[in-house]
Amino acid sequence: MSNSIVYRDVSMTFGRGASAVQALSATNFGIGDQEFLMIVGPSGCGKSTLLHITAGLLRPSTGEVLLDGKPVTGPGPDKALVFQNFSLFPWKTVWDNIEFGLRINGVDRADRSERVAKYIRLTGLAGFERHYPRQLSGGMQQRVALARSFVMRPRVLLMDEPFAALDAQNRTLMQEELVRIWSEQRAAVLFITHAVEEAVYLADRVIVMSRRPGTIKEVIDVNAATGPGHWRDRPLNDVASEPRFQELRHRVWDSVRSEITTHEDA
Repeated sequence: MSNSIVYRDVSMTFGRGASAVQALSATNFGIGDQEFLMIVGPSGCGKSTLLHITAGLLRPSTGEVLLDGKPVTGPGPDKALVFQNFSLFPWKTVWDNIEFGLRINGVDRADRSERVAKYIRLTGLAGFERHYPRQLSGGMQQRVALARSFVMRPRVLLMDEPFAALDAQNRTLMQEELVRIWSEQRAAVLFITHAVEEAVYLADRVIVMSRRPGTIKEVIDVNAATGPGHWRDRPLNDVASEPRFQELRHRVWDSVRSEITTHEDA
């Protein structure tokens, strides 16, 4: 079974008639099995719309999304989402938040306990099992959100600016934690960010989108620059000053900036 995703002429228009707004132009690309794909672009370019279509939360106006050759028709446990605002149940403990998806999908008690305990350890939440979200820092809450997603063993991980609300130190730590946890499962990842450095650090490829209506402006192959050993396997601080990293960061930023400045000049 492959986790590859294919987008065929996917577009999205909200509203009708004179009030219609086209968020996304017809878009064609693919995400490889186990690929970590980052999408950057100016605000309002359709990044989140594309992610919601991939999750099955929105039906595209045209085209289709295929997961392993089968159309995505709705949400399901094979597709996990992580958002910027954590989206935790405030009345549930850390353990219960992580266990929730397993419970509603009928996973038996013994398997639930084993899997939740594993991801509590992997995300550094041991000792906080009975805490509530209000008792945790933002970084710890995002660890719960990651554990809740990974415990489902999804084929596709969809991330919408998941670390944007964190301070710089916690953001870097969470990027490195994400790589470590993802390396165990190797789900296909679609990750939306406004942070160019984050995109270059994590991605196998970076897609730069144009301003609305969004379309693919450029695809940047980070793997070609990193070679066999991807730099995300090392701490960000160790690679951020490397000439290849800086070159790609400038290339991505220049591509995004030109869309923002062109829009402002229009």
